[in-house]
Amino acid sequence: MNEDDIRLVRKIAREETHEILDTEVWDIILEWANEEEIGIRAFKQRLGRDKGVYAHASVLEETFAILKFDSQEGAKIGAYEVAYKTNNLEDKWSHAYNILRQSNSTINSRYHGEGYVHNYWLYGQDRIYRQKLKPRVST
Repeated sequence: MNEDDIRLVRKIAREETHEILDTEVWDIILEWANEEEIGIRAFKQRLGRDKGVYAHASVLEETFAILKFDSQEGAKIGAYEVAYKTNNLEDKWSHAYNILRQSNSTINSRYHGEGYVHNYWLYGQDRIYRQKLKPRVST
């Protein structure tokens, strides 16, 4: 084999390797990584519940933000918003409600995750409340 033949064989080998990675291996690796991520989230939630804390990070705020909220004002807590069951799509509202119910979210134990703009809680069977989070002050 001369140098041109060796370069051609190496080029073909590289192309075939990349094609195999693209069509077979990367999908398997990505699927495995997604399964690992799901398992880690479930573990964190289970660990949090065992310690009396609920791990909120696995739920995106979009789950709640898609609901229609009405503005309210309270003497003690100030501005807040309410999403009524009757004013929202049943499946979207129920999904958000169930997350808050399972995490025992109340006005004194509000639900929020990393990067959330609002915190959320339940009061009654047909309402979801939210209020803007106050910025954290670093000391």
